[in-house]
Amino acid sequence: MPPGLKQRFPDRVLVMTTDRCFGACPHCTRKFILGKSPVVDTPEGLAACVDWVKRHQKVRDVLLSGGDVLTLSDAEVARFVDAFASLPQIEVVRICTRAPVVKEARVTLRLARLLRRVGRGKVWANVHVNTAAEAKRAGGAAARLVDCGIPVSSQTVLLRGVNDTPARMLALLRALSAARIRPYYVFQCDPVEGLQERFGVPLARAKEIEAYCAERIGGLALPRFVADLPGARRKLPLDLL
Repeated sequence: MPPGLKQRFPDRVLVMTTDRCFGACPHCTRKFILGKSPVVDTPEGLAACVDWVKRHQKVRDVLLSGGDVLTLSDAEVARFVDAFASLPQIEVVRICTRAPVVKEARVTLRLARLLRRVGRGKVWANVHVNTAAEAKRAGGAAARLVDCGIPVSSQTVLLRGVNDTPARMLALLRALSAARIRPYYVFQCDPVEGLQERFGVPLARAKEIEAYCAERIGGLALPRFVADLPGARRKLPLDLL
């Protein structure tokens, strides 16, 4: 597999486009590898990744991540998107970013229109939103993307002291829906040394929060509460833990 390309599930790959981020989230598990893991930062590297995907026809979903892909220029982002969206086998190209929350102005109307043009109707935006205040800050960027036909989903991490009460989580999910950001996943904090001790939420508490929200909002606004455990063949729903 080419440097900077990662695969865990047979139908999708993750492309490490950069090791730069807009911020340094204290709960980020990838921060331990940034600057140490290869990234795809040359045309030759990108061509090698595209060739690998073409030779593995089961791949249908490409995640452009890092770091944060939107720390790159519009032209660089477009080059990644176009390279994979042009492949007939690819159905989804995901832009994985925190920009709508921490640098909302980065998601310009020009960028949204560019993604619409080079993405061939395959681009989705995955944002990382943890509080209702963050969801409201992301609203402008989300609107520009959605109005250009790019669906926006949120992945949230359940964090002690941040969103680990039923009321806070419900407020977040409602704020996401109001911003036209679909709640996608709520993850248990990854089992990484140091993170669990600081941010981990007990499983019983997580299940309580999930039940509280499920009883008060419709399915469109209700994410899947899961754990992403090393070696697992899927994201595990809390009721399987």
